[in-house]
Amino acid sequence: MALDLGVFHKNPHQISTREAWCWTLVWVVISLSFSGVIYMIYEGGWITNVNELSSQQAVLKYLTGYLIELSLSMDNIFVIAIIFSYFQVPNLYQHRVLFWGILGAIIFRASMILVGVVLINKFAWITFLFGVLLLYSAYKMLRAGDIKIEPQKNPIVRWVKRIFPVSKEFTGSQFFVQRKHIWAATPLFIALVMVETTDIFFAIDSIPAVLAITTDPFLVFSSNIFAILGLRSLYFVLASMLEQFKFLKYSLVFILAFVGAKMLLSHHIHPPEWVSLAVILIALLTGILTSILLGKPKTGNDLAKKEYS
Repeated sequence: MALDLGVFHKNPHQISTREAWCWTLVWVVISLSFSGVIYMIYEGGWITNVNELSSQQAVLKYLTGYLIELSLSMDNIFVIAIIFSYFQVPNLYQHRVLFWGILGAIIFRASMILVGVVLINKFAWITFLFGVLLLYSAYKMLRAGDIKIEPQKNPIVRWVKRIFPVSKEFTGSQFFVQRKHIWAATPLFIALVMVETTDIFFAIDSIPAVLAITTDPFLVFSSNIFAILGLRSLYFVLASMLEQFKFLKYSLVFILAFVGAKMLLSHHIHPPEWVSLAVILIALLTGILTSILLGKPKTGNDLAKKEYS
C-alpha cells in the first residue's frame, strides 16, 4: 500500500479502465498466489494450527473466504459509487479516498475478526447467532430497494461537524484546510467518513460469513485483507458496469443464506471444504452469466431518469 500511494499513484490522476483492469489482475494474481504461501505455512507447521487443518484444507478455506469477501464487496462498490456521486468527488481524487478508506477498514476488520474468533471459540452458541444474522442479512438484501445517502443522519459525520467546520468546496486532494488559523474539513473528508462507516456495516455481514467457513484467525484475516486490497482497482472496473449485473444481487443473497445455513448446521453437518468453494463460485457465475444473457442495456434516457437522493 505504501508503494501504491507513494510511488504508483504519487500524483493524483484519473484511473483509466485499462489501468484499473491491470491493477485488478495484479491483485487477483497476488491473492491467488498467496494460497501457495498458506500451503507452505501449514505444511511446515510454521504457525500454531489450533484447528488442526491440513495444508490442502487451509488453502481451500482461504480461497473460499477470499471468494466470499470478493463477492460481498460488489454491494460495497455500488454504495461507494453512490457516495462519490452524491458528494461529486472528482475522479482525480477517488483513488485517494479509497486508499485511506481501505486502510481504516483493515484496522477495523482485524479487531472485529479477533473478537469474532474469541467469541466463537469461547461460546459455541455464538455460531447460531452469526447464522441467524447472515440469514437476516440475506433477507434484508433481497427486500432492499434504492439506496439513499443521507450524511446528515450519519452519527459519525455529525460528530465530525461538531469538531471541525466543513468547507463547501474541494481543495485538491486535501482532507483538511487551514483558513484564518482554523482547520476545516473538506467535502473529500466527509466522503471518506461515509466510505469508512459503510464498510463497517458491510463487515458486520462479511466477517461472520467467512467465520462460517473457518475460525482460523490467520485464514480469516488474510482472505479479508486480500479481498479489500483489490477493492480499489475493482471499483474503477465495475462502478460504471454494476447496473448491468442486476441478477448478481440474487447470487449474493444466495451466498449469504448458504453460509448462514452452514453456520446454523455446523455442529451437525460437515461437508468437504471444496463443496463451499464450488457452491459460491457457481452462484457467482450464475448471477453474472444470467445478467449478461438476460440483462437489457440501459439507454441514455434510462440513465438520465435515475436519481440518487
